[in-house]
Amino acid sequence: MNRKLTKIIPKNCLDVALTLDCGQSFRWKTLPDGGIHGVAYGRALTVYDRGENIEFSGCTDEEFENIWRKYFDLDRDYAGICASFGSDPVLAEAVRFCPGIRILRQEPWEALCSFIISQNNNIPRIKGIIGRLCESLGDDIGGGDFTFPSAERVLEAGIDGLAPLRAGFRNKYIIDAALKVANGAVDFKKIEGSGIEEGAEELKKIKGVGDKVAACVLLYGFGKVDALPVDVWVKRILAETYPEGLPPCTDGVRGIAQQYLFHWRRHRDE
Repeated sequence: MNRKLTKIIPKNCLDVALTLDCGQSFRWKTLPDGGIHGVAYGRALTVYDRGENIEFSGCTDEEFENIWRKYFDLDRDYAGICASFGSDPVLAEAVRFCPGIRILRQEPWEALCSFIISQNNNIPRIKGIIGRLCESLGDDIGGGDFTFPSAERVLEAGIDGLAPLRAGFRNKYIIDAALKVANGAVDFKKIEGSGIEEGAEELKKIKGVGDKVAACVLLYGFGKVDALPVDVWVKRILAETYPEGLPPCTDGVRGIAQQYLFHWRRHRDE
């Protein structure tokens, strides 16, 4: 019988605060004791930065290996990737500015809903909408935590059931996404096995999903690390620094590169 425990691993290019609060996921909050608490894949977790180590509190060995290892992308060689970025001076500066960011591998349905909600929105409001969605339609797993509701549960609630979320025009997009995921019109298995362009076209069958949201879902929900979400900050970076596109050192991992560039460009002048 598994019991809840504390799992400690070497830091290994993982800054949990940066990774969990750089615009990838919206369900994590910092606790008074310095831990960062959230829910993913139906499981609650609190993560602590302990200097040279990272502490995962409240998971079994099985949950760590089957959920959190993948979620935090712990098997990818970020040290090697970041070293390759050093051949470009701007990317090298971005990595120095915010070392330790990793790309989270979220549930595709949660990533899809989250980035539909993120459109023309700010992070505190996104977190509020998603929190209300989980509290009203998710399963209560104790401790004030709720799972992310399934597409079927959202579809059952209908447009009227989403009114308390205060998501505005996004509600109709969430319902359309729920319908097309639930009935298979948008096939996650097909996206999983497809290239980026084909995957994006599948996701864009959903009302309100354009290039940017599709790229976010492919990157953060399907682990396609060459997907390149382009928002206002990335547009600015490309215009200012890379008018011909990102440098060759980012080939195959453009999504990872943009996460460093995005965070650096947003916060470098603070």
